[in-house]
Amino acid sequence: MTINLLFISISGNTRAFAEHLQRYAASQHALDDANPLIELKEISDATISTGETEPYFAMVPTYLDGGNGIDNGVKELMTQALGDYIAEGDNASLCRGIIGSGNRNFNEQYCLTAKRYADEFGAPFIADYELRGTDADATRIYQILKDNAQTTV
Repeated sequence: MTINLLFISISGNTRAFAEHLQRYAASQHALDDANPLIELKEISDATISTGETEPYFAMVPTYLDGGNGIDNGVKELMTQALGDYIAEGDNASLCRGIIGSGNRNFNEQYCLTAKRYADEFGAPFIADYELRGTDADATRIYQILKDNAQTTV
């Protein structure tokens, strides 16, 4: 089994963590081939959707420009390409969960984009990590992905 993970990266933090997670999965697969590998797909403004055909998870950072996202609106900044990609065709129906990242200094706005995507696309918000993530985050989120991938097969 392979876990498909779509992501968008603006500053490189999300890409760095996605690749860290992929390497961690490979190390676990080497120990026991029953442990799934992770296949990454980076989405950008240049991505042309051919339509997802397999279940996947999505990972998105939070960047806001205007409004606080809580009580006075929200203007999402720079991550809309992933939201547009998920919304296209039947892609949303295959999304099995959303992982969010951000900076905890932003309090209630932490992982707000991921929470909004979860609501918009009817997929659960399954995990979060801060900035570039840690080894412990990779271990924890890999287990969450495995658990959620098995329950949706």
